[in-house]
Amino acid sequence: MLHRIYLFTLFLSILTSGWSFAAERNSRPNIIFIFSDDHAEHAISAYGSKVNQTPHLDRLAGEGARFTNSFVTNSICTPSRATLLTGQYSHLNGVPVFNRFDASRDTVAKHLQAGGYHTGMIGKWHLGSDPVGFDRWIVLPGQGAYWNPTFLVPGHKLNIEGHCTDVTTDLGIEFLKTRPEGKPFFLMLHQKAPHRAWEPDERNKARFKDQVIPEPDTLWDDYATRPVALPENEQTVANDLTRRDLKLEPPAELKGRERNQWLRVKPTEVTVEGKKLTGVELVKWKYQRYMQDYLACVQGVDDGVGRVLDYLDEADLADNTIVIYSADNGWYLGDLGMYDKRFMYEPGLRVPLIARGPGIKSGSTPAQFVANIDLAPTFLDLAGLPIPSFMQGRTLAPLLRGESPDDWRESVYYRYYHDPGHHNTRAHYGVRTKSHKLIYYWNKDAYEMFDIVNDPAEQHNLLFPDDEPKTPEVVAKFEELKAELARLQREFNDDGKYADPATWPKGSSDGPFPHQPLGGKSVAEAIELSHESD
Repeated sequence: MLHRIYLFTLFLSILTSGWSFAAERNSRPNIIFIFSDDHAEHAISAYGSKVNQTPHLDRLAGEGARFTNSFVTNSICTPSRATLLTGQYSHLNGVPVFNRFDASRDTVAKHLQAGGYHTGMIGKWHLGSDPVGFDRWIVLPGQGAYWNPTFLVPGHKLNIEGHCTDVTTDLGIEFLKTRPEGKPFFLMLHQKAPHRAWEPDERNKARFKDQVIPEPDTLWDDYATRPVALPENEQTVANDLTRRDLKLEPPAELKGRERNQWLRVKPTEVTVEGKKLTGVELVKWKYQRYMQDYLACVQGVDDGVGRVLDYLDEADLADNTIVIYSADNGWYLGDLGMYDKRFMYEPGLRVPLIARGPGIKSGSTPAQFVANIDLAPTFLDLAGLPIPSFMQGRTLAPLLRGESPDDWRESVYYRYYHDPGHHNTRAHYGVRTKSHKLIYYWNKDAYEMFDIVNDPAEQHNLLFPDDEPKTPEVVAKFEELKAELARLQREFNDDGKYADPATWPKGSSDGPFPHQPLGGKSVAEAIELSHESD
């Protein structure tokens, strides 16, 4: 009899502990990470945008935390995405430029998957290799297309009709609808927009078609105190937007190669409604055309965020789901006369970072310096999982709760390698502190230094001209920043690996992708095909 009682008690104990474990597992928050491509922080109204309104991102910010000093460590697409997965700088994760990511590396997705999360990756991937660590994935090949995009799924590729932003959002919601019950999920939902060539959906294209966008104060920047690298750049609104960028229609008789050559031209005159534009008038027109399309693409992303938030409410998932929004790098909205990213000046260095969900302080604006190396450890910490020692970032969970750790970083280290790259941007590294910034162009052995507090638009390089004596204050600050730069390089183990282009890893983030074609599919069919085989 006693033996039977013992067995029954043991059975109840095991059963109860099983229920307890299941309850603990199910109580862990779901995590949705929405990532856009080239979304400038100052194209979000919650960040004080002067050019557009983003009501759904504003809602996310109002109900959660909006970081006011969020930075990237290498401001281009592929390296940023590798940092997102690994929590490491480019010199450690092996992706300094647009090279292929080694899928055998340890990543946050693998840890979340092993820790009991149902993991998904949907949208722009741009790492050259198939995603690993995801139970379901459906990604764009390379940059992908805005209209009727091709997607890759395990072993195959397929097409889905529609605009890429809407389709990606549809796929994300379908992932949520078909998730396994009783298991927390982690979804990376990555939009292509608003990446060049800025092809918006029809509803938002019409919305911005006739809008007049305010010009930034530095649209006409002459780079007077920064003569080392900026005058050589090829990402200016005035000189480098192509006919394709400006949506000019080629002559009907041009076909194939000739048509593409015509579209690649950077026009020095354009006829608009019978009027020939040149000089200042042309630059002003180019800025408006570029910004109208760019902001219309941003609006599509904001619409998608709203749809995801609405679905979470409808499905009774909002209370236990953390939603995080960010972008792969910053972006120039005509600032310093430029579009694109790359340079370490503020518009390219800063990125939006907004989070809402259980345990996150509503309406908060953490001002601590954070960087994209922090995202991977944050995901793990929020999921209740240990952070591996190889990750160089730090969990943002205390900041999300409204805490202010005494030992938080007070500077950020940055390094850009892709010289000359697509826009003739010179390689550089630097440090950003609360008050100053130091940039070093190592191939030119030249420094720039800025007082960010008094010169937020970075117009006055304190080291220019370099052949004149400097004030004691400038000399002291220069030495202080150089010492901090050297300290950060030691801290992050950056010994100059990949500084020489000859050492860049091989393989391309743009493929090739030898996946077998399946033709056109619906969103539901595509998600069904996204399951990684066991």
